[in-house]
Amino acid sequence: MKRPLQVYLPDTDHDRLEAWAHQRGWSKSQAVRAAIRSLTRRTDEDPLLAASGMIEGLPEDLSARVDAYLEESFVAKVDRPARRRRRKRIR
Repeated sequence: MKRPLQVYLPDTDHDRLEAWAHQRGWSKSQAVRAAIRSLTRRTDEDPLLAASGMIEGLPEDLSARVDAYLEESFVAKVDRPARRRRRKRIR
């Protein structure tokens, strides 16, 4: 069963909601429903959300610089051994 909900928004919030929904091809109602579901979702329903806060000592700017930290951890500079020159075959 669907029930109506009336919400009054300041012009700035309304404009942001409208632009966000338009970018995704959604109605404003669909966008509001998605926001409500994400805000009220239980963490045990999403293993990633349930893991939030499990690791201590992470950098405070991790969410903003996640790509930089991943690159630092996965990209290792390896010294390549010198290539041996192949001898040309004489026929």
